[in-house]
Amino acid sequence: MANSRFPKFGYGRSAVFAKGLMKAGMLNKTEQNYKEYLEQERQCGRVIAYWFEAIKLKIAEGTCWYNPDFLVLRPNGDLELHEVKGCPRLFADDAKVKTKACATLYPFRMFVVFPRSKANGGGWEYQEY
Repeated sequence: MANSRFPKFGYGRSAVFAKGLMKAGMLNKTEQNYKEYLEQERQCGRVIAYWFEAIKLKIAEGTCWYNPDFLVLRPNGDLELHEVKGCPRLFADDAKVKTKACATLYPFRMFVVFPRSKANGGGWEYQEY
């Protein structure tokens, strides 16, 4: 039986479990792969700079904060927030609420990024909020 500290998504053998939180400043495997992709984009000139867990945004009064995975600076001067998830099923309701609130409150383009399967050509899929 899985540890109840971590959310479960799906049922039976197809269930997906979140791996839990990493220590601050540490990247999980998917985030590391995305960082490598951003570095390639920087070298090609499509990204000027990027930062991992660089900012913390207040979502509501009290203790509701949002810390996006990446802050990305584009050549036109736009700043974007990129939240990296292993698959769409791991993008839980509480994260969706925070993402939508952040997109409404702050002047950043907000993206949730998922790896695309190799069978579908690999790369990354983006959902803008």
